[in-house]
This record gives sequence, structure tokens and C-alpha cells, in this order.
Amino acid sequence: MEKREYTLNELIQESAENPNENDFFELEKPAMLEVNLKNQKIMAKAGSMVAYIGNIDFKKEGLLSKGLGGLLKKAISGEGTSLMHAAGTGKLYLADEGKKVKIIKLQNESIFVNGNDVLALEDSIKNEIKMLKSIAGMMSGGLFQVKLSGSGYIAITTHGEPILLKVSANQPVYTDPNATVAWSENLSPNIKTNLTFGSFIGRGSGESFQLEFFGEGWVLVQPYEEVKYVQKS
Repeated sequence: MEKREYTLNELIQESAENPNENDFFELEKPAMLEVNLKNQKIMAKAGSMVAYIGNIDFKKEGLLSKGLGGLLKKAISGEGTSLMHAAGTGKLYLADEGKKVKIIKLQNESIFVNGNDVLALEDSIKNEIKMLKSIAGMMSGGLFQVKLSGSGYIAITTHGEPILLKVSANQPVYTDPNATVAWSENLSPNIKTNLTFGSFIGRGSGESFQLEFFGEGWVLVQPYEEVKYVQKS
């Protein structure tokens, strides 16, 4: 049961940052990432800084990947599409709308992540943006995926506790695009349409579109829809 009231001393003890933990990427609280910079640079979601201690400089980077075509830039909107550099020495605290943070250490590996769910990555991690173009015009802000590759730390966010579903050759997985957080590098989702189902539940263009995962791998889904669908004009 969640504690409803605190003495001031209890609040200080429970909420205080732990000075004994100094990993590069560290889960300070379920929804708070602490980055311990020692003359290092990271990239983080623009607007995610909530506090810092020390000498850290920030510079807005722009869209997740450089060199995007004008059409793709037009299809993507919102702060979730842009990153900032943070460089220097100190403690940096990052959060995104109270979403839970998951820290992953890539070891010469790749992962696909929903662009809005990328919180932070080491400067050594390569990011490459891709668009599910066939569905982009049907959703507010579109749906874009980011391929993160290399060796180093990344941090992603989820609304609530996610579940990891295994995908196999004889067991495909179908997901709501807006609830899909990440998937393994060897999977490439297809768009599956089901207008009858969408009409039946009265959601307009909503659940009439799903992502269809075939092959061998996994997909991570959250108990929440990240953005809402809009009717095509």
C-alpha cells in the first residue's frame, strides 16, 4: 500500500539521491534516470532534464537522425522527435512525463525503439530513424522507429510496466502501434489492417491498424497508447 503521508524526515530519507551509486547510467527512481558524467557527452530527449549538479552544458541537436527528407520532417512533430547534447562533469537527472525508465547496455548490438520512447543514449551509440510510412498519415505525429546500434548505455521509457512477448516462426505477434515500445533488431513489422474490427469497436481508424511481427525475436509493449489516431483528410 502506498504511503499517504510523511514526516519531513521520512520524505528526505525516502526521496534522497543515493550518493554511493555512481554508475554512468543509473536508475535513481523508477521514473528518474541519473547520468554520472565525467568529462563525457550523451544525447538525451529534448526537454527531459529535470535537474543537474556540476558543470554540464546543453545544446539542442534537432531531429533524431540528420539528413531526413522534407516529407519525413513534415510527418514528424513534437518534442519527442528531437535530442539534446549534454556534456561535462556532474550528475544529470532525466525524466519524461513520469514514465518508467529502463536502462539497457548494448554490446555491439542493435534494437529498434519507438522514437517517442528514447530517453538517453551514450554518444557512441549510432541512431538511425525510420518511418512506417504506410501508417504515418493516419496517425497524429506519425509513427517512427529509431534503430540504436553499437556498444554502450541507452535508456528507454514506458507508461507503466511493459511486457516482453516472444516472436517465433510459428507464433507471430500483433500489437497496437501506439502501445509498441521496442523490438529486436532482426524483426521488421508489417502493417495489418482490419477495418471490420475497427468499425465494430467504434474507434474510427483506431485499432483497425496493427503491427504484425514475424520471425524470431521479441517485442516490448506497454499498457498505454502513446498517441491517438486521427482520420485521414
